[in-house]
Amino acid sequence: MKRATAISELAPATMSEADGVRYLHLGTPWVQGAMRVRKPLALELEYIQRMMVWMLLRPSDELTHGHAVQLGLGAAAITRYCHSVLRMRTTAVELNPTVIAACRLWFHLPDDSARLKVLEADAGRFVADPARAETAQVLCVDLYDHDAAGPVLDSAAFYRDCRRLLADGGVMTVNLFGRDASFERSAQRIAAAFGEDQAWALRPTKEGNTIVVAAKGFALPERSVLAARAENIETRFKLPATKWLRMIRSLPVPA
Repeated sequence: MKRATAISELAPATMSEADGVRYLHLGTPWVQGAMRVRKPLALELEYIQRMMVWMLLRPSDELTHGHAVQLGLGAAAITRYCHSVLRMRTTAVELNPTVIAACRLWFHLPDDSARLKVLEADAGRFVADPARAETAQVLCVDLYDHDAAGPVLDSAAFYRDCRRLLADGGVMTVNLFGRDASFERSAQRIAAAFGEDQAWALRPTKEGNTIVVAAKGFALPERSVLAARAENIETRFKLPATKWLRMIRSLPVPA
C-alpha cells in the first residue's frame, strides 16, 4: 500500500477460516490471501499460482537462483513459497504492520533470517531507491487496498522503477484486478516500461484476476523451450505450468 495513508489509518488485518482454508482480510469481506491449514506451503488461490508464471521465463538451471522480491505480502503465500520451497533469497515489502503480524501469527511466515527479509515499508519508495537497482531476479507485485478496488501503485513511473529494480534477465509478474481498474491502461504502462515485445498476459481467472508478466532484456523464448520448462516445473514443483503456457498472450495494442 501507499505511504500516503497514515499507518494509523490502515485497515487492520483480520482472519477467517472455512473448509480447512484460512483467509486474510483487511476489515472487509474481500479476500487478501489464503492458506490451506494442513498444506501451508501450497499455493491455494489460482491467481497466486499464476503469479508464479515467471518460472516459465527463467532457464530451468537458474529457476531457484537469485533474489525474489514481493511487493505486498498478502497472506505470505508467495513469500513462503519462494523462501521455503524454491529456497531463494526472499524479500517482502508490506506497509501495513498488522498484515505482517497476522502472517507471523496465523499464516506460517518465518522469522527474518539470512535468506528472508520482511520490510515494513512503502513499496513505491522501495523500488524507487537507486541503491536497489538491479538487485532482484524476480519481482511479484500484488498491491491492493482493503476495498480491492484497484492497484494502489500503477503509474508509468512505478513500473519503470520496477524494471530498474530487476537485473538483466529478470522477470516481473503483476496482479491486475479491481472493480475500477482499467486493465488495458495498466498493461500499456507496463509495456511502455519494459517494451511491447517483453510483456504478456495470462487469461483472467474466473474471479477476474489477470496476471501480466514482463521480462527485462529478453524476448519470449521459443514454444518448444517453454514447453520443456513447463514440464520441468510440473515435475519438480507440481504447479500447472503447461496450463500457463496455453494462456500466455500478447498485451492489447492501443487503438
